[in-house]
Amino acid sequence: MTGTPPDHPGPAPRTTPEDPRDLVGIGIGPFNLSLAALAHPLGELDTAFYEQRPGFHWHPGLLIEGATLQVPFLADLVTLADPASPWSFLNYLKSRERLYPFYFAERFHIQRAEYDAYCRWVSEHLTGLHFGHQVDAVRWNPERHLFEVDYTRLDTDGEAEALGRTYTKNIALGVGTTPHIPEPLKPLAEAPTVPVIHSADYLDHRERLLTADHITVIGSGQSGAEVFLDLLRARPTGREKLHWLARTEAFAPMEYSKLGLEHFTPDYTRYFHALPEAVRDGLVPHQWQLHKGIDADTIAAIHDELYRRTLHGGWPDAVLTPGVRVRTAGRIASTRIELHLEHIQQGTRSRLTTDAVVLATGYRERPTEQLLAGLDPYIRKDSSARPRVDEHYRLVLAPSIAATCSNIYVQNAERHTHGVGAPDLGLAAWRSATILNALTGKNPYPLPHRTAFTTFGLHTPAGTGRAAARVGEQRGNLVRLKN
Repeated sequence: MTGTPPDHPGPAPRTTPEDPRDLVGIGIGPFNLSLAALAHPLGELDTAFYEQRPGFHWHPGLLIEGATLQVPFLADLVTLADPASPWSFLNYLKSRERLYPFYFAERFHIQRAEYDAYCRWVSEHLTGLHFGHQVDAVRWNPERHLFEVDYTRLDTDGEAEALGRTYTKNIALGVGTTPHIPEPLKPLAEAPTVPVIHSADYLDHRERLLTADHITVIGSGQSGAEVFLDLLRARPTGREKLHWLARTEAFAPMEYSKLGLEHFTPDYTRYFHALPEAVRDGLVPHQWQLHKGIDADTIAAIHDELYRRTLHGGWPDAVLTPGVRVRTAGRIASTRIELHLEHIQQGTRSRLTTDAVVLATGYRERPTEQLLAGLDPYIRKDSSARPRVDEHYRLVLAPSIAATCSNIYVQNAERHTHGVGAPDLGLAAWRSATILNALTGKNPYPLPHRTAFTTFGLHTPAGTGRAAARVGEQRGNLVRLKN
């Protein structure tokens, strides 16, 4: 075996285009790719996944040399739900005859570029994926009790080639996120002559950025740290001319303690989902270090690089300032940028003139209002007008649809209901298995009842063994004492 995983039956064949599918996925990022991979051996399911891009690419602008995933390689598309799957990362290595080199490399965290290559390998060999297909609208057909999905097939230049429609009982939304650009910087980011770019496009503009006299990086997360480190390493000692600014009060490390990581387990996800809406909304902003902090190794590498530049006296021309927000921004002449800054704690203000800005300001869930406009009357919302999502990742729909057992599942659009683990790759396989178990009603992927040592909330988790017995015994003693 040198190129492909073992043969599997794949999706069930359709008789006519009018036959309804069991599942249509919209978007093919890692999460819907995980769903497709786990659905593939379930031969009774007729599935199709649509993506407007011509092929799979995962954050291509941030595949900086040496940058690694912040989760172990076991957080691939399938392993944590089905370790024997032919679509695992280890099987990818085997197909490339790289399993022994990986074994001796002793790497628990692989490079981002390798994860991207692995996902592309899966996408190139997995059936039922339709790249170059732009989904235009989704509607409910009350006569057929099915969803209608309209799409446009695109040619190699991205131009419309043909229109199509498919019918399906279930939909999986995996449309991903979109780069967030703060309001004060939007006009500059949209101006072609001014180098203000989002970190998502960093590698596409790296050579141009390096010609700038002075560069400013904005954002304190992992992407900001990696971009700053890459720029720092590329600049001459003593002439770095770099600023790194962030709203957070520190360039803080990501929470990576063993018990802290249990916030990314199914146990915590279930706990979070059961909390009242107001409590959930209050929790998420305070958990930023769980997903917006910086890997400790990256922080150490930045400090080492700065320290190395002091060996012959003097300090590097690099300014690192947290606790700062950009109030407004403008253009000086035709190419220079002026940032109006405010220090949040001091209340002081100043101006910074720079030649280029990299915005490592994160991502937001991609809007789906236009795509789902035809379904809006059926989608139940919470008090903040966000879709309600049940424990099986299904949008809560009107009874007229729910009664037909048709559902819309969401992937990485449920942080408000399922917590900080929503965008985490480590929960991808578990969420996909949860969706497929609910969709089929047959539990093809048995999932563990307990996944964390931490007990979230005042309850006794199933499967605690002797601890549960002791708690039961104590409760019995209490009853006897009361009597």
